[in-house]
Amino acid sequence: MTTSGTRSKPASNLPLIANFDSAHLTIGAGVAIFHLATSHVVVCYHSKEKYWFLPKGRRDAGESSATGAEREGFEESGYRNRLLPIPLRHRQPQAHNSNDAVSPFVAEPVWTQLMPVTRSTQYMLFWYIAETLPPEIEQSLSQKSTQANGAYMTPPPYPATMTLAERIVLDKKLAPVRHENTGVNEDEALYESYLLSVDEAQQKLSGTIMADVVRTGWEAIQTRMAMEENSKSA
Repeated sequence: MTTSGTRSKPASNLPLIANFDSAHLTIGAGVAIFHLATSHVVVCYHSKEKYWFLPKGRRDAGESSATGAEREGFEESGYRNRLLPIPLRHRQPQAHNSNDAVSPFVAEPVWTQLMPVTRSTQYMLFWYIAETLPPEIEQSLSQKSTQANGAYMTPPPYPATMTLAERIVLDKKLAPVRHENTGVNEDEALYESYLLSVDEAQQKLSGTIMADVVRTGWEAIQTRMAMEENSKSA
């Protein structure tokens, strides 16, 4: 795995106080989906409006932001995916009185955006890091989806004890499957998606927070690889 070119990290905004009732707030989620075996990431392109972006969208009512991110990633790009636990500085506490060993890897948002939708409504967007699915899981979910008239199937989580090196072996040097016609409206039917190198993805997304989502995710993946290699040799 190679290191992408050095780019400065955008500054995080200062804390703020704001209040939105449910009628004036939309919550969404997006993902940078990495194919670990080839060091590539999924980037979408709007064929009519001519811009590049990472898949994202509103979570469904009653759906968690994490699940919404995976689903939106699939609908907008055609690639099934699951969130990838990574080493990440964050401010979330560990579960109280849990007997489980504390993992150094978490599947928390790497960035959160606040954007106005209208003069009176707000959009809150969580950005996650994800990976394409192993072939066997991909095939299983596709079969279940076909049997359920095309319904979206939530993937199983990344196994807590599986290293990234072990995960890459599962791909058997096969390219991830890109499904056609997964968009849910006319606009999403205009989306194209591509597996790009990390550097090319950052160039396409330059000037947006999405470029740093890719950078942050890729650096964290490389850090996790190194941590696991060091642990194995210790």
